[in-house]
Amino acid sequence: MDFSFTPEQIELRELAARILGDATSPERAKAVTASESGVDLDLWAAMATAGLVGISLPESAGGGGFGWLETCVVLEEVGRTAAAVPALAVMALAGPALTSQPDLQRAVAEGTTVVTAAVHEPVGDPFSPATTATGGRLTGTKVCVPSGTLASAFVVTTNDGLYLVDAAADGVKIERADTTTKVPEARVTFADAPGVQLGGPDAVEALLWRGISAACVMTSGACAAALALTATYTVERHQFGKPIASLQAVSQRTGDAYIDTEAIRLTAWQAAWRMSEGLPCSEQLLAAKFQSAEAGWRVVHAAHHLHGGFGVDRDYPLHRFFLLHKQLELQLGSGTPSLVHLGRLLAQV
Repeated sequence: MDFSFTPEQIELRELAARILGDATSPERAKAVTASESGVDLDLWAAMATAGLVGISLPESAGGGGFGWLETCVVLEEVGRTAAAVPALAVMALAGPALTSQPDLQRAVAEGTTVVTAAVHEPVGDPFSPATTATGGRLTGTKVCVPSGTLASAFVVTTNDGLYLVDAAADGVKIERADTTTKVPEARVTFADAPGVQLGGPDAVEALLWRGISAACVMTSGACAAALALTATYTVERHQFGKPIASLQAVSQRTGDAYIDTEAIRLTAWQAAWRMSEGLPCSEQLLAAKFQSAEAGWRVVHAAHHLHGGFGVDRDYPLHRFFLLHKQLELQLGSGTPSLVHLGRLLAQV
């Protein structure tokens, strides 16, 4: 059985790496962080022009017509560069849910409109939304909505299914929420706000599984980048006349980080492949989410420890991967909630 990427997927990865790599220098990332939006809108437009934003959306809606694996290829490169773009929210969550809204889906693929997903609530499990939908009217509060201050519409999970809500609709209140990543999120309150139903509870579940898969492959990219920085630094940093990479404690810590990074990559891509093939994948996704949360934590902490004081320099890129991992770890459930969910699924077998 051949698990290698196809030539087209390899070319896609190279294209994404080139576009994202050229636009995520420490200087540009620092300028984007200091901007009002905290999002690199020029980079997002460049990704859309290259066809990356709508890579798996239908060709009839201006997309590339590819599958979930191609989306994951791009998302992993976003994680590898810690690019400040709304890739997970738009490409994995909201975009694919807009099949009944072809004009809006086209605008998303073209990068002219940001539609994000509102899935987290102040308390509770995302798989059991507390936001209610009655007669097409939504009531509830969503927190940590990515790029919520930039969005023209929200794809909202409710107890009755998935709904599309215009950001300018009556009953919608959007409040900026700054997080550790310095990319503003939002707290969105719906008070009898009008919405258009996109799907039932099955659509909610499909959206959340896509989000978990996306978070895992992005974590894979972020940890690989943090590990690469660490490997380079420990080889170039000399102490007592020799590189610190030659010290046993350093090489062992780096080796452990490599094993963890590989575990994240393999579990993330196995789950993504099963999803793309239409195979049962909920258990694999939750296992991958646990790995990305727990093993990812060890990788980024090891990277900081091995860099010493140099690792906390904001002019050095390592902190971006640390903060990105923390955001992805908490997205749709960290380690313990993922294990609890996995345990419930296994208990049903």
